[in-house]
Amino acid sequence: MLKLKYSDFKLECGTDEAGRGCLSGPVTAAAVILPDNFKHKVLNDSKQLSESKRYELRTYIETHALTYAVAHVFPKEIDNINILNASILAMHKAISNLKETAEYIIVDGNKFKPLNDIPYETIIKGDGKYLSIAAASILAKTYRDDYMAKIHEEFPQYNWKKNKGYPTKEHRQAIKDHGVTQYHRKSFRLLPQQLKLEL
Repeated sequence: MLKLKYSDFKLECGTDEAGRGCLSGPVTAAAVILPDNFKHKVLNDSKQLSESKRYELRTYIETHALTYAVAHVFPKEIDNINILNASILAMHKAISNLKETAEYIIVDGNKFKPLNDIPYETIIKGDGKYLSIAAASILAKTYRDDYMAKIHEEFPQYNWKKNKGYPTKEHRQAIKDHGVTQYHRKSFRLLPQQLKLEL
């Protein structure tokens, strides 16, 4: 069973991001503050859940959370500031967009930067330990998936609807065949380096 709180603060916010390892599309973060009476049997790290379950949970989270927000940071900025800074920026944006000011922040992972002097704790595998981080992981993942499905319509040859911008064999082949788009992260190694030169 996931725990509701890490701290004693009433307005404890959980935050997580999705899309860090992708070759295209934004890195997306969500921030969620849950009420003290929040319960859900199935809520867990988004990677453990089926797609239909994630969308079902998203509706439940949005209905029952005290406040939530989602933010994207797009490829151009990712290329400028690097993916780690972009992930933290996306989390900062999401937290700043909450309707209530967070009194404490719990972050999935081990990297974060202070935001407005709000105390925080980074928690490795936090999305499998705390409900608010798990909830944030579901919102970040589903909103990012929606965005990838939308840009898939523009560039169907990359099949983003299915691979969501992750470095699948098919996605890399499409980059080889069709080149890159404005949605690709130019600072990422989009194609594996060839092991031997073709002479």
